[in-house]
Amino acid sequence: MAEDSRQLLAEGARALGIGLGAAAVDRLALYLAELMKWSRRVNLIARDTPELQAIDTHFLDALTLVPLLEEGGGALHLLDVGTGAGFPGLVLACVLPAARFTLVEPRQKRVSFLRHIVRTLDLDNVEVVADRIEPHAVAWHGRFTHLTSRAVAEPAAFLPLIRPLAAPATEVILMLARPEALVGLEHLPAGPWRLAISREFVLPFSGAPRLLAVVRCG
Repeated sequence: MAEDSRQLLAEGARALGIGLGAAAVDRLALYLAELMKWSRRVNLIARDTPELQAIDTHFLDALTLVPLLEEGGGALHLLDVGTGAGFPGLVLACVLPAARFTLVEPRQKRVSFLRHIVRTLDLDNVEVVADRIEPHAVAWHGRFTHLTSRAVAEPAAFLPLIRPLAAPATEVILMLARPEALVGLEHLPAGPWRLAISREFVLPFSGAPRLLAVVRCG
């Protein structure tokens, strides 16, 4: 693993106000190296993605959730719907070892990659579920403290999908690029949805805007 990858991960995290220990940086750097290697033959991220872009738009983008999750305190169990190559859930699991993460991904090649990373990094706080969430809606109601997804970004699509899983105390974290995506939140199906927290970020290397919004139902 290149030393500059570790340095870029650590510097990018610091720019977001997140301090990473050496062990967390090592895990993320190994994860990154495996991602770049696997992506030459498996559709995980765009095949020609430069390493710096992967760090910025995948790893650091995922790390923006860390402050929100750390503020809550207590036991934390996050469900990442349609995690793909592990964003944001597997990245978060690398830096928050005391929290639990359930990653749902129906595509088998991506599931193989996720399980490979979990084994390689010896992550005992991650469960990978090779399925969609709909068959689990009843059994999983209220099981998670937090729900999120990067794959289903638009609230109008994501919130009705996860509504059967959300208890009144469940925090749903929306990962958005545009504040206007929150307009009309209270009128979406299976609501009413209430905005609790919103925070804006700029990714350190690309300058791309990001918005995190925590919403609750009821």
